[in-house]
Amino acid sequence: MKVTVIGIGRLGAPYAASLADIGHDVLGVESDPHALAELRAGRAPFDEPGLSETIGKHTADGRMRFTDSYGEAAAFADVHFVCVPTPQQTGSLAADLSFIEAAVTGLAERAHRDCLIVAKSSVPVGTAHRLSDQAAEVARPGVTVSVAYSPDFLRESTSMQDAATPTRIIAGISAHRPQDEAVLRTVWEPWTAAGVPLIVTSLATAELAKSAANGFLATKISYANFLGAMCEQTGADIADLSRSLGLDPRIGPAMLDAGLGFGGSCIPKDIRALYERATELGVPEASFLKDIDAINIRRRRRVAALTREATGGSLPGKRIAVWGAAFKPGTDDLRDSPALAVALDLHTSGADVVIHDPKARLALQQQAPHLRTADCLADVLDGAHVLLHLTGWEQYRQANPAALINRMATPVVIDARGTLDRATWSNAGWTYSALGTPHEFSAHQESRRSEHPAAEVGDGDGASKVAAVEDASRTLGSSIR
Repeated sequence: MKVTVIGIGRLGAPYAASLADIGHDVLGVESDPHALAELRAGRAPFDEPGLSETIGKHTADGRMRFTDSYGEAAAFADVHFVCVPTPQQTGSLAADLSFIEAAVTGLAERAHRDCLIVAKSSVPVGTAHRLSDQAAEVARPGVTVSVAYSPDFLRESTSMQDAATPTRIIAGISAHRPQDEAVLRTVWEPWTAAGVPLIVTSLATAELAKSAANGFLATKISYANFLGAMCEQTGADIADLSRSLGLDPRIGPAMLDAGLGFGGSCIPKDIRALYERATELGVPEASFLKDIDAINIRRRRRVAALTREATGGSLPGKRIAVWGAAFKPGTDDLRDSPALAVALDLHTSGADVVIHDPKARLALQQQAPHLRTADCLADVLDGAHVLLHLTGWEQYRQANPAALINRMATPVVIDARGTLDRATWSNAGWTYSALGTPHEFSAHQESRRSEHPAAEVGDGDGASKVAAVEDASRTLGSSIR
């Protein structure tokens, strides 16, 4: 079957590759000239395990090809999957829908025969109905352009595996177009035949399925971080506490690691868009989503505050070594990265910040050239007063602290991901601290911040500095699609 995928980014590229893997002929539409050139050469335009190999295989066997032409896409197929970005609007919590609106209308006005457009980008509830109206307005006389909605559940760094073996497929179908279900069942038949659950539902339910999932995950992560803050104050052990919770079959162990919190292109902007949409609809219960977001941001502030405390209360002129910049291990994505937000804040406060990340160094140099980087995880340590572990890459967990300690000016490590072995680092002579545990260098300051959490960061005007840094982090990331 012929299908198109509009937007060959971190969602569209693995989804297009997975459609080719199950036997479809795929035409990808990508507007970025550099990305398009990479794709046509059989390479992924960003780092994702297994993606370049799959694109290379299917460009060679003819299953995949790429264009920047909506007209060519409209002529090629009658089923189009739209995977363009829907980032957070500048200066607002709402989603920016301009890319998806342009994609849908761009296809609809060029279609010469009936077709089905399936939006997969994260959108606020009610968007698909509006997109359907917009498509109908621009479609040629006698041509029916139908809009369905099917959210993605891919995770960066495992997106190829997730695309190959979906946990579920959600199909939101217009009540006026029940025949669209049969079309989509044909597209997805190799997956459903293998036992992947397919839920056919309304447009609104399908739209909420994605934001509901991300909102729940954000709630679980922020709850774990609330417990981590409690452990810091009481001396309780967050690792044992999280394990205890995870053994409850009603809860499960996933997403219970207290630490620096969530980031990336989906969860942060999706919970903000969900809050904004719920507020528009007059749903007061949505207020808890703001608290979830605030807990997550406060963990970033807490790491910056601990860094200041570890340097004796003053950051200017102090060298801070940072392990990790990507928002999670396995990717080079800097979008809304907690690690990047902390690094930017410390730089803004006058610290000499040097960063190592095994995949994100090039992205850092392009997007944040004012931050220094190093090619080797050991090189960032030379003369540093504090080492921050901000992204949980396996090579950091495997590092030998005894072999690294002499490179530091003062051997202090703040493990913001909680994956370094405390005993190993402490026995090697390091002052070890982790979120969710009491801190040796700051016990005398444990009573601060309960009333004024923004004061944890920056000199003087902490709240405005933190806001500016977080906005800068999101702005940097928004250009990496």
